[in-house]
Amino acid sequence: MASVPTQFPGRVLIIAGSDSGGGAGLQADIKAVTMLGGYAATAVTAITVQNTLGVHGVHPLPLDLIAAQARAVLDDIGADAIKTGMLGTAEVVERVAAILDTVDVPVVVDPVMVAKGGAPLLQAAGIAAVRSLMVPRAALLTPNAPEAEALTGITVADLDGQRRAGEALLALGAKAVLMKGGHVAGNTVIDLLLTLDGETVMEGPRLDTRHTHGTGCTLASACAAGIARGLPLAVAVAEARAYVFEAIRRAPGLGQGHGPLDHGWPLRDRT
Repeated sequence: MASVPTQFPGRVLIIAGSDSGGGAGLQADIKAVTMLGGYAATAVTAITVQNTLGVHGVHPLPLDLIAAQARAVLDDIGADAIKTGMLGTAEVVERVAAILDTVDVPVVVDPVMVAKGGAPLLQAAGIAAVRSLMVPRAALLTPNAPEAEALTGITVADLDGQRRAGEALLALGAKAVLMKGGHVAGNTVIDLLLTLDGETVMEGPRLDTRHTHGTGCTLASACAAGIARGLPLAVAVAEARAYVFEAIRRAPGLGQGHGPLDHGWPLRDRT
């Protein structure tokens, strides 16, 4: 892997799909990594036609092109962490898993399955491939409740369900699981970080807003940025959660549907 000056804060290779609306996918990933002090590089898996009202088209890229992008980054720039997002098909999952096996860096796996507006972003066969190939390669897995249910078959409707599903995902090989609570009912959002050494409960108030497009992508990439910078896992997750909470709170209100976050809020705080 390419050498890098020791003072550089952390390189993150993002393997995911593009969101033309800029709120989720690679665009959200790049913004989050940059705002949290990292360097973002990308391998595009698919191009989506998308805005706040929904996904209007998905165009997968050829497998060899996906692999070539990742290889070009890894062979020259290198990576301190890898984040995967929308993969789309079992074939892409298989190719990405093969890429991950060529490097020794922590991988943050966001098992993207459905867009905020409800459009499917992972084929049925892809779910099984994520379960068997991506979960065991994850230094951190970041499923929401529906994704955890699809991967484990366990109902996630409360903290106990989050815990049981998270433990099942650890048993499948993930080194750590951040069970996100955004889809679990309640005035308080509870995220549960589980590792083989125990669990950490992280709580925060639920914000009443429709502008939550890209929260999952943003949180996973923010975690990857912290991990790439060498932060302890729990610290990286706590920093990422705080960043995303404020990005939701300051959402600019763009679009007629599920609007994007304010990824750039730290810049305005510095002026």
